[in-house]
Amino acid sequence: MRLDRALVARGLVQSRTRAQELIADGAVRVDGVVVSKASTVARDDAVIEVSGVDAYVSRAAYKLIGALEACPELVLEGRVALDVGASTGGFTQVLLERGAARVHAVDVGHGQLARSIADDPRVIAREGLNARELALVDLGERPDLVVADVSFISLTLLIAPILDVVADGADLLLMVKPQFEVGRERLGRGGVVSRADDRALAVARVAAAMRGAGLGIHRIAASTLPGPSGNVEFFVWGSRTWQARDGGRDRPPALDDAEVRAAIETETGGTA
Repeated sequence: MRLDRALVARGLVQSRTRAQELIADGAVRVDGVVVSKASTVARDDAVIEVSGVDAYVSRAAYKLIGALEACPELVLEGRVALDVGASTGGFTQVLLERGAARVHAVDVGHGQLARSIADDPRVIAREGLNARELALVDLGERPDLVVADVSFISLTLLIAPILDVVADGADLLLMVKPQFEVGRERLGRGGVVSRADDRALAVARVAAAMRGAGLGIHRIAASTLPGPSGNVEFFVWGSRTWQARDGGRDRPPALDDAEVRAAIETETGGTA
């Protein structure tokens, strides 16, 4: 794999453009040797070191960055956000960097949020809270932006409780993990969803649940980074149907049935 692509694939930088800049600046070492060409092939087992890169608290941050690059119309500045499945806070960190006014970081676990994130006055940590049981009283306000990165539960079970607590103008950017959407019978070795059609089915189920709850789908995009076991993941951006139609906040129009199917096929390489 090319070195610039390898840097992105390993979650060491945000984009190939940034990777190329760092390589040109002599900030990248491969097996201890400075490499100055982005086209240099990096072995899978090569040790790659990067200096001068902003630190993120988790690899998940780079996934959200990639999704936001695929959804440039999605406005974050000044938004009140809800991060479902916040874990160490990678998504929250990116939201804050991109101008979110504050973030409600919700996770069923305890003590996972990185100290640098938990100590930020713009972050309201909601530990030990199951997203299926979300209530307005837990938040004290209605967020107008939602991101989600959850495991061991289908996103289809979370859409209704999320919509119960968000503002009418909310945007939802949900990360689909196929291994938690398709059922055990479709999982391969190590819990990996290897068939493109099964990945398409996972995204289609989430998109259908979102549309069934009154959301219009603006965009579907494959994650720029795989999950830890190698699973390919996907982001779906939606908002209330009436907003999706009129495009408020510079949103692109909602996709129709055929466009949703086409987007799923394009991003997953399969058919549902």
